[in-house]
Amino acid sequence: MVPASFSNPSLDSCFLPKRVLFAKNPVGISTVRTKVVPPISATTAEKPKKRYPGESKGFVEEMRFVAMKLHTRDQAKEGEKVSKEPQEGPVAEWEPTVEGYLRFLVDSKLVYDTLDTIIAKAVFPFYAEFSNTGLERSEPLAKDLEWFKEQGFVIPEPSSPGITYARYLEEISEKDPQAFICHFYNMYFAHTAGGRMIGRKVAEKILNNKELEFYKWEGDLSQLLENVREKLNKVAESWSREEKNHCLEETEKSFKHSGEILHLIFSNGLYPPSLSKMKLFALFNVHLRI
Repeated sequence: MVPASFSNPSLDSCFLPKRVLFAKNPVGISTVRTKVVPPISATTAEKPKKRYPGESKGFVEEMRFVAMKLHTRDQAKEGEKVSKEPQEGPVAEWEPTVEGYLRFLVDSKLVYDTLDTIIAKAVFPFYAEFSNTGLERSEPLAKDLEWFKEQGFVIPEPSSPGITYARYLEEISEKDPQAFICHFYNMYFAHTAGGRMIGRKVAEKILNNKELEFYKWEGDLSQLLENVREKLNKVAESWSREEKNHCLEETEKSFKHSGEILHLIFSNGLYPPSLSKMKLFALFNVHLRI
């Protein structure tokens, strides 16, 4: 008599060799060996997020960091640009001209007028955040040009560098807000830094140390800058990493356009022939520590 335990039709004998594989598992028990995997810790599962230089302090610090990298080591300790040209002399050794300085002021006014118009139109709503910041330069420049006129100087028309830059700003402001913000930041913040230093040196050379309105601000300048910095950081919080990187990539183009205008100061004057316009603007914001 065959024991009941052996009556299962799937089993022919209780003495089958171990190498025989059954087609069915009558009791539903898995015969597959599973590998025991130790629990994954949170630190193992999540890779640390890549941090961009200055990111922990806000996006303005990222912009400042990228701007400083475009300087040479002799211009700023954070500079990374390799100088392929002979060392330039200090600003005190350069010889600007009144005519060249007037061209610089006229073209600068055109660019600042354009920035004011773009902010007022606010094609992108967040542009309106930067209205009436106290950093605006159009009115002070108008006063300075009027003063020069009273001294008997002929005020020139805007020239190619200013016209080209103004048109470029209008173009990108309507379709590329991240790129526009890069130029907005560099134009206003750099002027409060190296721009003032150059203004003082030029005044010593050709204006009998007269301080122009262009280099004066109503109220505490450091607080005005801090207010704009906070707004820029707030706006950038809604940007993707790709949009932020795109803004940062526009920095070199900002240097190029601004350098073209700054270069006008030395038109028909003496300045180191090796000095590129890019490096001239790098000097313009060499003290940009904000």
